[in-house]
Amino acid sequence: MSGASRLGPSRAIARRAFADGRIRTIAFFYLFAVVAYVQPVTYRAAYPTLADRVGFARSFGDNTAIRLFYGKPRDLLSTAGYTAWRVGGTLAILAGVWGVLAAVAALRTEEEAGRTDLLLAGIVGRRGAYLAALGGVAAGALALFVGILAGLAIAGLPLGGSAYLGLGVTSVAAVFVAVGALTSQIAGTRRLATELGAGVFAACFALRVIADTAAGAGWLRWATPLGWAEEMRPLTGARPVVLVLPLAATAVLLSAAMGIARRRDVGSGLLAERESAQPRLRLLASPSALAARLGRGGVVGWLTGVGAFAFIVGLLADSISSAGISKSLQREFAKLGSGSILTPTGYLGFTFLFFILAVSLFAVSQIAGAREEEAAGRLETVLALPVGRSRWLGGRVAVAAAGIASIGLAAGGLAWAGAAAVGVRVSLGAMLEAGVNCLPIGLLFLGIAALLLGLLPRASIGVSYGVVSAAFVWDLFGSLLGAPGWLVKVSPFEDVGLVPGQPFRVVAAIVMLGLASLATLAAVGIFRRRDLLVG
Repeated sequence: MSGASRLGPSRAIARRAFADGRIRTIAFFYLFAVVAYVQPVTYRAAYPTLADRVGFARSFGDNTAIRLFYGKPRDLLSTAGYTAWRVGGTLAILAGVWGVLAAVAALRTEEEAGRTDLLLAGIVGRRGAYLAALGGVAAGALALFVGILAGLAIAGLPLGGSAYLGLGVTSVAAVFVAVGALTSQIAGTRRLATELGAGVFAACFALRVIADTAAGAGWLRWATPLGWAEEMRPLTGARPVVLVLPLAATAVLLSAAMGIARRRDVGSGLLAERESAQPRLRLLASPSALAARLGRGGVVGWLTGVGAFAFIVGLLADSISSAGISKSLQREFAKLGSGSILTPTGYLGFTFLFFILAVSLFAVSQIAGAREEEAAGRLETVLALPVGRSRWLGGRVAVAAAGIASIGLAAGGLAWAGAAAVGVRVSLGAMLEAGVNCLPIGLLFLGIAALLLGLLPRASIGVSYGVVSAAFVWDLFGSLLGAPGWLVKVSPFEDVGLVPGQPFRVVAAIVMLGLASLATLAAVGIFRRRDLLVG
């Protein structure tokens, strides 16, 4: 068969892989572009003079609590250095998350849905299908690079340096695409492949945090792709030779994944299940119990990751100081509704905004699991039994709500433990209240995702993740961009009190819970009446 005839199906597979992830990619594209644009613009506005910038550098340059989020800064006296620190530190983390999700969706999800079998029955071989799917993912990574480049260029930064910063961020995406490709061959299900990839990412992030916050541990940056992105030093004395590390790691991981893919059976993973194992019948009494059984590994992973991060945040709560903070910077904090961030309790409250984001993303992931049951055809079998649609979807939402509560309370308790370990005076009750503060908005996004599952089943998950991301970014940057107050309040995150630095907003919480209930009821009603959509 000629090369041209083989190329046509491969292009079609690549286009399909890109199209399937287009909503996720578009959401990340806009997120990357907005962050890349906003950071240099707000820096110039917040620190217009050299004195302001020197004060900021003295206060935040060596602050371990700030390094936890953004890494090690190298030049905080210039717009370019600040942008490399904030944009590079933030977007490298998001790029890693995108890489794992995109690779697993293009490889393991397609195989789990049975579409890979059909492709391999035609004129495309295992190697061709694998490379074509990765080609679609590569197109998505290119879109992220363009988003970063566009945001930085519009903000007035040099084009060459902007491109290099974008390259550093997308190099992280490339490595974790390779990680996702490998876990897609090791695991036999999409869920397990995602969990394994997330575990690798969490370990790499932990190494970066230790390297940037612990004295004498800087060498650990060379052990993680997130550290490699820092060591490339975009806009602050570029070291392009470091690019060899992510390129080599990506090549090795992708080659290993392809080797496994060419030798294993379709539909299976390298980790074969033990057919002779004793049957485990716990949590098989109902569809809701089964949902809890299937999702417990993911919940444990979220609890571990969020809890560990919360404990570290607590340990760093006493490193915040108001020394040298310029009045312009204090005005910017006031715009965010976080004027007390420069105290330990204010810092804890502000960081819990990120835990609220994590809980919201967890909520969407639970509805994604419900959609997976429908797309794979397993829901048809369940509903053929004496199980109603309302009971099934209601049970999934209840299990997700329990997970949301568990993660929120774990974050509050472990943040208190970390703070208490370093002598920060904050009560356990206040930190548990901060954990409870995660619930209303998490349940709201859970209801929205369930409603979208009923209205737009195939696009529901991508749209749900996009809604959460857009709301969070708008809350962070809407005020800084000078948007009217009423427009900023479109984001639910704007109505969350930053407990314990601020009081719990009871009225806003009640409104969110009411909207969450209405959305969930509407979701159940719509789901009862629409056709099931497989694939």
